[in-house]
Amino acid sequence: MIEKTVKSNPVYRGSILNLRVDEVILPNGNLASREVVEHKGAVVILAVNHHHQILLVKQYRHAVEDVLIELPAGKLEENESPASCAYRELIEETGFKANNLTKIMEMIPSPGFCSEKIHLYLATDLEEDYLESDPDEFIDLITLDLDEAIQKIQVGQIIDAKTIVGLYHYKLNNQLPNR
Repeated sequence: MIEKTVKSNPVYRGSILNLRVDEVILPNGNLASREVVEHKGAVVILAVNHHHQILLVKQYRHAVEDVLIELPAGKLEENESPASCAYRELIEETGFKANNLTKIMEMIPSPGFCSEKIHLYLATDLEEDYLESDPDEFIDLITLDLDEAIQKIQVGQIIDAKTIVGLYHYKLNNQLPNR
C-alpha cells in the first residue's frame, strides 16, 4: 500500500504553505503524480468558561467567502510547540488564558493532498488576559452552551470540520460537569 517518492518538485513557497508535486511509484509498480500542500500544522482550542459555555469565534474566511463560527485556532509558528501555540492563540483570539490546558487528540483534515496536522486542546480554568491579535484578523467572540453549539451544527450554522470534531468529541466524552 505504500507509495515511494522518486522525484519531488517544489512549485510554490509561501508564508502559510508550500506546494510540491511528487512523482511516486505505486504498489503495482506504475508511476503517478501527487500534488502535496505542505503545512506546518495548527491547533484548535475547545475553551470552556466557568459558566460551562464554549468560547467560539466568528470570522470571515476568504477561501470559502463566508463568515464562519469556529473554535479558536491558529497555525504553528516555526519551532513552536502545539501547547504553546494553543495557549497563545486562545489569548489572541478570545482575550482569555487557560490555567488548565489538556491535549485531547490530533487529526489530519485533508490527507489526500495536505500534510497539515491539527492538535485539539481542552482549555479550562479561564481568566481574562490580553495579547494583541494579528493585524489582519477581525474576530467576534461568542459563547454558547454545548447543546446550542451542537444545534448550530445540526442546522448548518457551524460547518467548520475541526470545530465539529471538537464539539462532538466533547459531547461524546461527557466532559461537561453535570449541572
